[in-house]
Amino acid sequence: MKIVNGLLDSARQHVSPNFDTRPDLNIDLVVVHGISLPPGEFGGDWIDNFFSNTLDANAHPYFNDIADMRVSSHLLIRRDGEVVQYVNFNQRAWHAGQSSFEGRDCCNDYSIGIELEGTDDIPYEEAQYQQLAEVIGCLRQHYPVITEQRVTGHSDIAPGRKTDPGEAFDWSHLHKLL
Repeated sequence: MKIVNGLLDSARQHVSPNFDTRPDLNIDLVVVHGISLPPGEFGGDWIDNFFSNTLDANAHPYFNDIADMRVSSHLLIRRDGEVVQYVNFNQRAWHAGQSSFEGRDCCNDYSIGIELEGTDDIPYEEAQYQQLAEVIGCLRQHYPVITEQRVTGHSDIAPGRKTDPGEAFDWSHLHKLL
């Protein structure tokens, strides 16, 4: 696994239009998220469609509220461990929203967002932990300022607004793998 021109060579590429140019800042943070569409359901193309602005609002009642949102993430790790890349690491993905880490606002400016297919209260799969650890290891080689302490959850950078990756995410297991 390696990064070439901002792309993870082992990831399936599915380009999202929801990104822009990063400010002149170093990438020094990884934000772990959790997502399932519809909520609590896994598999299918819904996440790909959501991040590429092609989600059919009529396909599920929940989609009515989110179909017009313009969001993305750099990566998604599916339940089976497949890695999908939506945004080049050199670009700013729109994953964190209003956020702050160690007193520094606008986490999208200097972070890489990694979505895990899951929910706050359903345990994540071992394949996801293994891939996440491998991806973070690769990111840390490419961006040496990303330390273990600079891997955080969406809930930590947007407390009160976000809860993912949730109580089902085993941080101690991830840290052992790192």
